[in-house]
Amino acid sequence: MILETMVVGALQVNCYALGCEQTRQAVVIDPGDDLPAIQAALRKHDLTLARIIVTHTHFDHMLAARLLQDATGAPFALHPAELSLLGLMRRMTLAWMAFDPGEPPRIDGDLAPGQPVNFGAETLEVRWTPGHSPGSVTFVHHASRRAFTGDALFAGSIGRTDLPGGDLALLLSSIRAEIFTLPDDTVVLPGHGTTSTVGAERRGNPFLANSG
Repeated sequence: MILETMVVGALQVNCYALGCEQTRQAVVIDPGDDLPAIQAALRKHDLTLARIIVTHTHFDHMLAARLLQDATGAPFALHPAELSLLGLMRRMTLAWMAFDPGEPPRIDGDLAPGQPVNFGAETLEVRWTPGHSPGSVTFVHHASRRAFTGDALFAGSIGRTDLPGGDLALLLSSIRAEIFTLPDDTVVLPGHGTTSTVGAERRGNPFLANSG
Protein backbone atom coordinates (compact mmCIF):
# COMPACT_ATOMS: atom_id res chain seq x y z
CA MET A 1 0.00 0.00 0.00
CA ILE A 2 1.15 3.52 -0.83
CA LEU A 3 1.19 5.85 2.18
CA GLU A 4 1.91 9.58 2.22
CA THR A 5 1.74 11.58 5.46
CA MET A 6 1.28 15.35 5.36
CA VAL A 7 1.33 17.64 8.39
CA VAL A 8 -1.23 20.32 7.59
CA GLY A 9 -2.79 23.41 9.10
CA ALA A 10 -2.07 25.61 12.07
CA LEU A 11 -2.79 22.76 14.49
CA GLN A 12 -0.39 20.38 12.72
CA VAL A 13 -2.79 17.61 11.78
CA ASN A 14 -1.51 14.40 10.24
CA CYS A 15 -3.34 13.97 6.94
CA TYR A 16 -2.87 10.60 5.25
CA ALA A 17 -3.16 9.66 1.58
CA LEU A 18 -3.40 5.90 1.06
CA GLY A 19 -3.18 4.32 -2.36
CA CYS A 20 -3.56 0.92 -3.99
CA GLU A 21 -0.45 0.06 -5.97
CA GLN A 22 -2.40 -2.12 -8.41
CA THR A 23 -5.30 0.19 -9.32
CA ARG A 24 -3.99 3.63 -8.22
CA GLN A 25 -7.24 4.20 -6.31
CA ALA A 26 -6.83 6.21 -3.11
CA VAL A 27 -8.46 7.49 0.05
CA VAL A 28 -7.54 10.59 2.03
CA ILE A 29 -7.92 10.52 5.80
CA ASP A 30 -8.42 13.82 7.67
CA PRO A 31 -7.81 16.53 5.03
CA GLY A 32 -7.20 19.20 7.67
CA ASP A 33 -5.85 21.94 5.39
CA ASP A 34 -3.41 22.63 2.54
CA LEU A 35 -5.31 21.37 -0.48
CA PRO A 36 -2.28 21.86 -2.79
CA ALA A 37 -0.15 19.51 -0.67
CA ILE A 38 -2.85 16.84 -0.71
CA GLN A 39 -3.28 17.14 -4.46
CA ALA A 40 0.50 16.99 -4.95
CA ALA A 41 0.67 13.76 -2.93
CA LEU A 42 -2.01 12.19 -5.13
CA ARG A 43 -0.27 13.33 -8.31
CA LYS A 44 3.09 12.07 -7.08
CA HIS A 45 1.80 8.51 -7.14
CA ASP A 46 -0.67 8.95 -10.03
CA LEU A 47 -3.59 8.27 -7.68
CA THR A 48 -7.29 8.81 -8.27
CA LEU A 49 -9.18 9.77 -5.14
CA ALA A 50 -12.00 7.31 -4.49
CA ARG A 51 -13.16 8.55 -1.09
CA ILE A 52 -12.58 11.22 1.54
CA ILE A 53 -12.93 9.94 5.12
CA VAL A 54 -12.43 11.54 8.53
CA THR A 55 -11.67 10.12 11.94
CA HIS A 56 -13.89 12.88 13.40
CA THR A 57 -15.21 16.29 12.44
CA HIS A 58 -13.24 18.76 14.57
CA PHE A 59 -12.40 21.58 12.18
CA ASP A 60 -8.65 21.03 12.20
CA HIS A 61 -9.14 17.59 10.65
CA MET A 62 -11.36 18.67 7.78
CA LEU A 63 -10.78 22.27 6.73
CA ALA A 64 -9.80 21.13 3.24
CA ALA A 65 -12.49 18.46 2.93
CA ARG A 66 -14.99 20.56 0.97
CA LEU A 67 -12.26 21.95 -1.28
CA LEU A 68 -10.92 18.45 -1.98
CA GLN A 69 -14.43 17.20 -2.63
CA ASP A 70 -15.12 20.02 -5.07
CA ALA A 71 -11.78 19.55 -6.83
CA THR A 72 -12.04 15.78 -7.29
CA GLY A 73 -15.71 14.84 -7.05
CA ALA A 74 -14.79 12.19 -4.48
CA PRO A 75 -17.51 11.22 -1.99
CA PHE A 76 -17.17 12.19 1.68
CA ALA A 77 -18.08 9.88 4.57
CA LEU A 78 -18.17 10.16 8.36
CA HIS A 79 -19.67 8.34 11.33
CA PRO A 80 -23.28 9.52 11.76
CA ALA A 81 -22.67 10.37 15.44
CA GLU A 82 -20.48 13.22 14.16
CA LEU A 83 -23.34 15.06 12.47
CA SER A 84 -23.98 17.37 15.43
CA LEU A 85 -20.31 18.38 15.55
CA LEU A 86 -20.24 18.90 11.81
CA GLY A 87 -22.90 21.54 12.32
CA LEU A 88 -20.59 23.36 14.75
CA MET A 89 -17.62 23.40 12.38
CA ARG A 90 -18.00 26.98 11.15
CA ARG A 91 -18.59 28.36 14.65
CA MET A 92 -15.64 26.47 16.15
CA THR A 93 -13.33 27.59 13.34
CA LEU A 94 -14.36 31.21 13.84
CA ALA A 95 -13.78 30.92 17.59
CA TRP A 96 -10.39 29.19 17.32
CA MET A 97 -8.95 30.54 14.09
CA ALA A 98 -10.92 33.79 13.48
CA PHE A 99 -12.00 32.97 9.93
CA ASP A 100 -15.06 31.46 8.28
CA PRO A 101 -14.21 28.18 6.49
CA GLY A 102 -17.45 28.18 4.54
CA GLU A 103 -19.88 25.31 4.21
CA PRO A 104 -18.80 21.83 5.34
CA PRO A 105 -18.49 19.05 2.76
CA ARG A 106 -21.52 17.28 1.36
CA ILE A 107 -22.15 13.99 3.12
CA ASP A 108 -22.24 11.09 0.69
CA GLY A 109 -22.15 8.13 3.06
CA ASP A 110 -21.78 6.80 6.59
CA LEU A 111 -18.92 5.00 8.28
CA ALA A 112 -20.24 2.09 10.34
CA PRO A 113 -18.27 -0.14 12.72
CA GLY A 114 -16.94 -3.17 10.91
CA GLN A 115 -17.68 -1.63 7.53
CA PRO A 116 -14.91 -2.00 4.95
CA VAL A 117 -13.57 1.06 3.17
CA ASN A 118 -12.30 -0.29 -0.14
CA PHE A 119 -9.92 1.46 -2.51
CA GLY A 120 -8.76 -0.79 -5.29
CA ALA A 121 -7.42 -4.01 -3.80
CA GLU A 122 -6.89 -2.42 -0.37
CA THR A 123 -9.32 -2.40 2.55
CA LEU A 124 -9.62 -0.43 5.77
CA GLU A 125 -11.75 -1.64 8.67
CA VAL A 126 -13.76 1.01 10.52
CA ARG A 127 -13.64 0.74 14.32
CA TRP A 128 -15.80 3.07 16.42
CA THR A 129 -13.63 4.70 19.08
CA PRO A 130 -15.78 7.42 20.69
CA GLY A 131 -14.71 9.55 23.63
CA HIS A 132 -12.75 12.36 22.02
CA SER A 133 -15.94 12.99 20.09
CA PRO A 134 -19.15 10.94 19.75
CA GLY A 135 -18.39 9.53 16.32
CA SER A 136 -14.62 9.21 16.38
CA VAL A 137 -13.39 6.20 14.42
CA THR A 138 -10.11 4.38 13.90
CA PHE A 139 -9.24 3.01 10.46
CA VAL A 140 -7.32 -0.28 10.53
CA HIS A 141 -5.31 -1.57 7.57
CA HIS A 142 -4.82 -5.16 8.65
CA ALA A 143 -2.63 -6.13 5.72
CA SER A 144 0.15 -3.77 6.80
CA ARG A 145 -0.77 -3.64 10.49
CA ARG A 146 -1.48 0.07 10.65
CA ALA A 147 -4.12 1.87 12.70
CA PHE A 148 -5.09 5.45 11.91
CA THR A 149 -6.37 6.54 15.32
CA GLY A 150 -7.23 10.20 14.79
CA ASP A 151 -7.34 11.98 18.14
CA ALA A 152 -8.28 8.91 20.18
CA LEU A 153 -4.75 7.66 20.86
CA PHE A 154 -1.41 9.42 20.52
CA ALA A 155 2.16 8.37 21.25
CA GLY A 156 2.23 8.57 25.03
CA SER A 157 -1.10 10.35 25.32
CA ILE A 158 -4.81 10.34 24.50
CA GLY A 159 -7.23 12.81 22.99
CA ARG A 160 -8.73 15.63 24.99
CA THR A 161 -12.25 15.11 26.29
CA ASP A 162 -13.23 18.64 27.35
CA LEU A 163 -14.77 19.59 24.00
CA PRO A 164 -18.46 19.03 23.10
CA GLY A 165 -19.28 15.33 23.13
CA GLY A 166 -16.09 14.32 24.94
CA ASP A 167 -16.17 11.53 27.54
CA LEU A 168 -12.98 10.37 29.25
CA ALA A 169 -14.28 7.04 30.56
CA LEU A 170 -15.72 6.21 27.15
CA LEU A 171 -12.46 7.12 25.41
CA LEU A 172 -10.39 4.86 27.66
CA SER A 173 -12.87 2.03 27.16
CA SER A 174 -12.83 2.54 23.38
CA ILE A 175 -9.04 2.41 23.20
CA ARG A 176 -8.86 -0.77 25.25
CA ALA A 177 -11.64 -2.51 23.31
CA GLU A 178 -10.94 -1.39 19.75
CA ILE A 179 -7.23 -0.48 19.53
CA PHE A 180 -5.48 -2.51 22.21
CA THR A 181 -7.08 -5.67 20.81
CA LEU A 182 -4.93 -5.27 17.69
CA PRO A 183 -1.54 -7.04 17.46
CA ASP A 184 1.27 -5.41 19.46
CA ASP A 185 3.27 -4.59 16.34
CA THR A 186 0.41 -2.63 14.77
CA VAL A 187 1.71 0.86 13.99
CA VAL A 188 -0.36 3.66 15.52
CA LEU A 189 -0.64 6.63 13.15
CA PRO A 190 -2.34 9.38 15.15
CA GLY A 191 -4.01 12.63 14.21
CA HIS A 192 -1.13 14.67 15.63
CA GLY A 193 2.47 13.92 16.49
CA THR A 194 4.65 10.89 15.97
CA THR A 195 3.83 7.25 15.34
CA SER A 196 3.94 4.50 17.95
CA THR A 197 2.79 0.90 18.24
CA VAL A 198 -0.10 -0.75 20.02
CA GLY A 199 2.30 -2.69 22.22
CA ALA A 200 4.27 0.40 23.24
CA GLU A 201 1.09 2.26 24.13
CA ARG A 202 -0.39 -0.67 26.05
CA ARG A 203 2.78 -0.96 28.11
CA GLY A 204 3.77 2.68 28.51
CA ASN A 205 0.92 5.10 27.93
CA PRO A 206 0.37 6.76 31.34
CA PHE A 207 -3.36 7.23 30.72
CA LEU A 208 -3.86 3.51 30.08
CA ALA A 209 -1.81 1.80 32.74
CA ASN A 210 -2.64 -1.84 33.53
CA SER A 211 -4.30 -2.46 30.19
CA GLY A 212 -2.73 -5.89 29.84
